Amino acid sequence: MLEKIKRFRPSSLTSTQIILLGYAAIILTGAFLLATPLASQARVWTNFPDALFTATSATCVTGLIVVPTAGYWSLFGQLIILALIQIGGMGFLTMAVMIFVVAGRRIGLRQRFTMQESIGAPALGGIVRLTRFIFRGVLLFETLGALLLAIRFVPMLGLARGLYYAIFHSVSAFCNAGFDLMSVVGGQGSITYFVNDPLVNFTIMMLIIIGGLGFFVWEDLYLHHGRINRCRLHTKIVILASVSLLVVPSLMIFFFDRNVAAFEELSTPSRLMAAFFQSTSARTAGFNTIDLMHMTHPSKMTMIMLMLIGGSSGSTAGGMKTTTVATLFLCIRSTVTRENELRAFGRRLDDSCLRNAVTIFFSYICLFMGGAFLLTQFDNVPLISAMFETSSAVATVGLSLGITPDLSLPSQLVLIFLMFFGRVGCLTMVYAFAETHHTNAGLSRLPLEKIAIG
Repeated sequence: MLEKIKRFRPSSLTSTQIILLGYAAIILTGAFLLATPLASQARVWTNFPDALFTATSATCVTGLIVVPTAGYWSLFGQLIILALIQIGGMGFLTMAVMIFVVAGRRIGLRQRFTMQESIGAPALGGIVRLTRFIFRGVLLFETLGALLLAIRFVPMLGLARGLYYAIFHSVSAFCNAGFDLMSVVGGQGSITYFVNDPLVNFTIMMLIIIGGLGFFVWEDLYLHHGRINRCRLHTKIVILASVSLLVVPSLMIFFFDRNVAAFEELSTPSRLMAAFFQSTSARTAGFNTIDLMHMTHPSKMTMIMLMLIGGSSGSTAGGMKTTTVATLFLCIRSTVTRENELRAFGRRLDDSCLRNAVTIFFSYICLFMGGAFLLTQFDNVPLISAMFETSSAVATVGLSLGITPDLSLPSQLVLIFLMFFGRVGCLTMVYAFAETHHTNAGLSRLPLEKIAIG
């Protein structure tokens, strides 16, 4: 019995277990606060499953909702949601380390290692410096985004409300959360009211893209003064993958939905902007400028693939990550060219990269499809709608075809688990529950034998 108690002491927890329990504690705290009468406009107790769903969605920077953010939650409730979004976007350990730094407290080796695991930093050295850099970058980009959005929102909503809306949507966009307060503007969902507004569209898109690139990419570009050819392999792969995933799917959506009513009433420049916005938002922001229910099935499938891919490692975005998909494509290329190594930009990838990529890809596909099947069984929703919703949840996107508020409690619990999994990360979940095994693989190896593949 004493051994079991010792095993659960905080000092005996692994870094992955600390990350897992940390996010769970933040979600539960947020849920309890949102359930109180202060958090609702009607000043009534909120059903705890609804509060838990909202807190999970905010902390996991997803954006799926079961009650309207602007119409149901009070200012207190919205500020709780905003705080959860900021914590979830930056990572709760990044926030904790920043508080320690400001307070002048020493960051020990254990805390640095946990921080490295949390944000997926490539090296343990320079973690505190990177944390300061992240904090300053987040503050800079969110402030610039809020100022640009205020140009449009303040004349429309007044000074106080306009500034508040600008800050809320800047944080939500940069953290790739997708929460919005625009249902009170024009009576439409998300930011569809601004479908023809370049300022709002491009500001939110830039915030989404910058937040989704990742903290290491910012630092790498900053240190090398924007010279990509001098940056690390990780940065080069992320930028190439990001540009490809922005341009190609945008043209696909523009082509697939050219005859859809939501696009037909727009001018050609507005159609291109709307297609580009949906391609950007699907990785993994959760905003939309057109009614997604009116999109064609090819466009919906394109967006499902974009949602599952998501942003980049060490960013505010979710999904299986661009580097995961890039590694799998490099594997395909090496097979076709009969090379024994994965190569890119004159560098060779470590074998563990491919193992991790395959594990992450397989896990996301299984959870995405498994969750969709459960939703069809629990609530008899169309498979395409279920697939759209589960891909949005597991990739922490927040785009929806409008079925989330009407789902039963079992289906909502499925989405809660998928959102939590997507924010914490596949490998973190696996390592948190797996026992550590030390092998003598370096001293002896099992006999080698091939099997038939394909």
